Amino acid sequence: MRVLVIGGGGREHVLCWKLRQSCRAEKIYAVPGNAGMAEVAECEKIGYENNFSSLGRLIDKEKIDFVIVGPELPLVNGIADYLEKKKVAVFGPSKKAALLEGSKVFAKKFMKKYGIPTADFEIFTDLTKAISYIKKEGPRVIKVDGLAAGKGVFLPNTKEEAIEAIELAMEKGVFGEAGKRIVIEEKLKGRELSFIVITDGKSIKPLVSSRDYKPIYERGKGPNTGGMGAYSPAFIPFSLYKKIMKQIVIPTLKGMKKEKREFKGVLYAGLMIENGNPKVLEYNVRLGDPETQVILPRLKNDLLDILLAAREGTLDRINLSWHSQAAVCVVLASGGYPGSYEKGKPIMGLEKLFSLNNVFPFCAGVKREDSSLITDGGRVMGITAVGDDLNKAAQQAYRAIDKVHFERMYYRRDIGKSRI
Repeated sequence: MRVLVIGGGGREHVLCWKLRQSCRAEKIYAVPGNAGMAEVAECEKIGYENNFSSLGRLIDKEKIDFVIVGPELPLVNGIADYLEKKKVAVFGPSKKAALLEGSKVFAKKFMKKYGIPTADFEIFTDLTKAISYIKKEGPRVIKVDGLAAGKGVFLPNTKEEAIEAIELAMEKGVFGEAGKRIVIEEKLKGRELSFIVITDGKSIKPLVSSRDYKPIYERGKGPNTGGMGAYSPAFIPFSLYKKIMKQIVIPTLKGMKKEKREFKGVLYAGLMIENGNPKVLEYNVRLGDPETQVILPRLKNDLLDILLAAREGTLDRINLSWHSQAAVCVVLASGGYPGSYEKGKPIMGLEKLFSLNNVFPFCAGVKREDSSLITDGGRVMGITAVGDDLNKAAQQAYRAIDKVHFERMYYRRDIGKSRI
């Protein structure tokens, strides 16, 4: 089977790495991929996020059998619908279903309609009214309506910071169309958790538990990023697991079906847990990044079997099986991220990691210059390590990081260590 993975980040690198282990995968392609993925996939640098015609020509030329969509933007723009019309098998939700991630306003209204626990909220399209609300209620969480690469959520500590965030989105247009509507919601307290399931529209298969770290600095400080690291397992008591399934996952999928937006693919619920009760922070309609980098190394099953079953409506025949070891991923970022940063920094020492047991470097913002890899993005790569427990996995990851260097390399030092 000839398989194409859409995307060029760390999530897509680990997808290709895991798919490469499948006896059913004859050849793996990645669009656009990245220089670090070339060992496991044939990368094609063509456009794919908005205009799918070049992608369609590649699929026809290479006789692709199955397409797996990694990032959210092409899903929100309808790539799954386009491929279905071409009669190409695809793993990923339709455009109508992907709106669950594509619009924070839609998601919040949906949760309110179907009684799914989430933070209290208000929606604003008027700058003056939004600022007046903050002046009255005090600092709250600010979210832009559309996609913003993980950077459209603000957690201000003062009214002044909240007003500045609103002005960035609604007046200065930093997020473009995504910032014309905003959600202002209460700030939830507790422990964050990533709860991810695969569904074929009938059966639901939860993936092993994980947790990511969004803020750029240790102890949850600084602006949000696309994710600075993750660990798995996140230790979910069975009582909490039942609540998440009963109060959130099942009602979400039933509600989407009732809205004529039947959901097939990956449903990711970013949750806040307080006193054993879950509330939804956000929905994603694809695998998380960097959660995928700690989930898939623990998966015993053939990943291609699982994704094909989800596409074909036979997921009930699959029993997921997991390695007992823990996994920790630490993201190495360019200095200045998530703000402005420089590219083109040579990455030194990466070859030393290939001789280490249970250490996997998954590349994201990299490109090749001559025979060397150089930085080409904010999140450059994630170093994943597997160990008998979280402490050992974290120690292994940080020992590996000591061997890698590029100018102004930045990473959090508490991944897998601080778990609250």
